Amino acid sequence: MTEKIQIGKINTLFIDRQSEYGLFLTDIQNESILLPKIYVTDRMHIGETLDVFVYTDSEDRIVATTLNPLAMQGEFALMKVTDSAPFGAFVDWGLPKDLLVPKKMQKNPLEVGKSYIIYVAYDLQTNRLIGDTRIGRYISHDPKAMQHLKIVDLCIIARTPLGYKAIANNQFEGMLYHNELYETLHIGQKCTGYVKKVRDDGKFDLSLQPIGEAKQDDASAKIIHLLKEHNNTLPFTYKSDANAISTMFGMSKKTFKKALTNLIDQGKITLNEHSITGNDNA
Repeated sequence: MTEKIQIGKINTLFIDRQSEYGLFLTDIQNESILLPKIYVTDRMHIGETLDVFVYTDSEDRIVATTLNPLAMQGEFALMKVTDSAPFGAFVDWGLPKDLLVPKKMQKNPLEVGKSYIIYVAYDLQTNRLIGDTRIGRYISHDPKAMQHLKIVDLCIIARTPLGYKAIANNQFEGMLYHNELYETLHIGQKCTGYVKKVRDDGKFDLSLQPIGEAKQDDASAKIIHLLKEHNNTLPFTYKSDANAISTMFGMSKKTFKKALTNLIDQGKITLNEHSITGNDNA
């Protein structure tokens, strides 16, 4: 159970009572909010708990929804501008009420129909969630906070000549380099990343593949998986073209060759003149 209702977060609340407008949900302190009738289902019963997202509706009332937005408070996501006004722009964040990005919180003027990386912030003055495109102010460069991180959640925010900029764990910035990518990325994409290095400027060098031994284990597992999907035979060897390897396996030729050697040593595959074959009894 949520101790106190938090706007912009997922709250686990108690289903207290029903009304003609929907269900009233309460926290441990007996503060209540409405889950509008449109979100109520036959599976919801008084006395049970329910996970809901809390925000303010078009009349600035605090309400609950069973829908999840593209980003919650403290998170980033790619959002499309649906409308504009003298005081700001509205973006689609996956809920019936669009999110306002005030004019003062736009790094550059937002254009209707275009999509931008938006940070969801909580405005203390209005008690509402708002968007902000000035994402640099929400990025930490604290090396101590970064040192222990090995696996991170990424949001791709920009393409550069070097690679793709990404926000890690909604807090840090890092780079995925073009020469280490074996799949197509797009702005706003969310994926899992691996920390290669914490740079002196307080940013990450990142990879989409596990690092070290974990990387080899992942590569070996991927080869075995694809063998099973292709009748236990694949037309690849140590001499196969690097681009063909990248397309099929999503890894570099160097990683592929190491994985082949490991699998051969383990007796899991047989290397033929023009193909590899999985050993079913391995």
